[in-house]
Amino acid sequence: MTILAFDMGGTAVKYGVLTPQGEILEKGKFATPDNLDKMIQLLVNVKTNYNYSFQGAAFSCPGAVNNETGIIGGASAIPYIHNFPFKQLLEEKLALPVTMENDANCAALAEVWIGAAKDKQDIIFMILGSGVGGAVIRDGKVHHGANLHGGEFGYMLMDRDGNTLSELGTIVNAATRISKRLELPTDEVDGHRVFELRAEGNAVAKEELETMFYYLARSIFNLQYALDPEMVVIGGGVSERADFITELNNYVDEVKASVPIAMIRPTVVGCKFGNDANLIGATAFHLS
Repeated sequence: MTILAFDMGGTAVKYGVLTPQGEILEKGKFATPDNLDKMIQLLVNVKTNYNYSFQGAAFSCPGAVNNETGIIGGASAIPYIHNFPFKQLLEEKLALPVTMENDANCAALAEVWIGAAKDKQDIIFMILGSGVGGAVIRDGKVHHGANLHGGEFGYMLMDRDGNTLSELGTIVNAATRISKRLELPTDEVDGHRVFELRAEGNAVAKEELETMFYYLARSIFNLQYALDPEMVVIGGGVSERADFITELNNYVDEVKASVPIAMIRPTVVGCKFGNDANLIGATAFHLS
């Protein structure tokens, strides 16, 4: 038996056929349609086009996902999947048992199941993109929180001016600040260019990268002492840089050294899975 998994994004919906061990047998994607009827038809088409015996369908979705009620709260780039019994509709149309979980939580579950945090029970997973998202895993399961906002690290306030971790701790926003300070078109300064500018000796790029790394490290230190995880796993495109985790760990050492009484040093590692993480994690959740 296999699991049909879907990763629903604002631009594309990825899908795959996975074994109960997390192996991806087949995968593909389609452009995210602009209405619910088209979405349902495309999901059904995917199932119909595969010649597998599926034990169920596993969904990774944006928003405040409640698998028990079948309703996705909040808002996302796919507005028509929110605030009605979406899970029940999927089960009816796909004729399969359906589970659904938040996309960041799925990525974390993939890492705990067969990834960088395999066999760990308590981890923090941080996704660095245009903001900072993530998940908290406690006793091997997602800690959703009272309002399904567990892992929304990006809202944490970092200074007296009201700047959040999403604003200060991401390469995307660092690039925006650099382009503004250097009076360059925003489309000329992306995450890759930021590191190139620093390598070229640009003082602004150096300063903004120091800001990003410092506040990321500070947030990791604070979360270590608030939740006491075994490991902090970092995901997102920037984490794929060979030197990113090493440099972040250097800043974690610096922050820890500023608090002499602190004995616990956070263990910070990069994630194992990239674009397939949500499919694998949705499958892990389905099997749990």
